[in-house]
Amino acid sequence: MYGRRVPKTDPRVDAYGCVDELNAALGLVRVTATDAFIGEQILAIQKELILLMGEMATAREDLPRYTKDGYQLTTAAMVDRLTAVIHELETDKLLHFTGWAIPGSTMVSAALDIARTTCRRAERRVAALLDESAGFNGEILRYLNRLSDLCWLLGRYAEKGQQAAT
Repeated sequence: MYGRRVPKTDPRVDAYGCVDELNAALGLVRVTATDAFIGEQILAIQKELILLMGEMATAREDLPRYTKDGYQLTTAAMVDRLTAVIHELETDKLLHFTGWAIPGSTMVSAALDIARTTCRRAERRVAALLDESAGFNGEILRYLNRLSDLCWLLGRYAEKGQQAAT
């Protein structure tokens, strides 16, 4: 952001590149999902990931300008929104699992599992940034952690929906 140049090998570029890959994987989920709940959740997440990537692409010294220009930083409220959806899935949607899930039961659940593993990679890259960079927003790591959990649950929800339809 703001015309600053950094090498493609910069750890921050790597981290927000992983988040960009995650957003693309979620686009595949959204276009293949026929369940409105999944589609609505994924679109909201994609919009939040754009904010997250913008923040990550902004140098620390440019963050005041970034927020002054009307861009939002990643907040605890965003993490709390994901947590609320997780709790809804765990209670209202009656998702209780034992054992391991094998990716590929449905197209949507497989796409969600790809998104989940991509999210975990982005989470590892952001965790490395937190170790190296003072002042890096820890809510980004918390958001990605919750998001990977949500992708896993949404995948199981998609599988359950497919089982109910057959």
